[in-house]
Amino acid sequence: MIQLVKKAIQGDVDAFLELMEQNSLAMYKIARGILKNDHDVADAIQDTILKCFEKIHTLRQPEYFKTWMIRVLINECNQILGHYQRINMPGELPETARQDASLAEFEFKEMLELVDEKYRVILILHYVEGFKISEIAELLDLKENTVKTRLLRAREQVRAAYLGGDSKPTSMSAGDNRISRQGGISNEKTDRISGIGKYTAG
Repeated sequence: MIQLVKKAIQGDVDAFLELMEQNSLAMYKIARGILKNDHDVADAIQDTILKCFEKIHTLRQPEYFKTWMIRVLINECNQILGHYQRINMPGELPETARQDASLAEFEFKEMLELVDEKYRVILILHYVEGFKISEIAELLDLKENTVKTRLLRAREQVRAAYLGGDSKPTSMSAGDNRISRQGGISNEKTDRISGIGKYTAG
């Protein structure tokens, strides 16, 4: 991936789009851990793609591309949350039912509902994306002990929820392919990237 990053930094649009494709699943899961509404998730991802395209030439260390991209994404998600707070609206809007939603997607969303909002992103970054405690602390501007505590409490909430019902725990390992990518994200804003056409995360 580092070679793709280097090419993207040098202005290679195809390399940049390939990077976005490789990281689209990670972006969806992280954004979904912060935002409850899929429309907002799509907006956050689109804005992240656009901002990364505009700013990637400023990235000095290609090996830290993913960390940099996720930081941009988290900032975009927080801006959306801040918008709801400013207009005194809840951060969750009714979602339109999707009859074609996959079982894996449903399971992923169901797992997120088992834990408090402030624990969700940490859970995803650690178990799904494989980030270390120190890296998560840097990404979220938290102390490492805070990250450890929240991670422990998130695990306890998931465990308690499953033990209290009939369902068995779902694996939270980074390689769990039962958690599928959210499809159908619109790409209106990404059409601005050198006229290359629409980028689809799904």
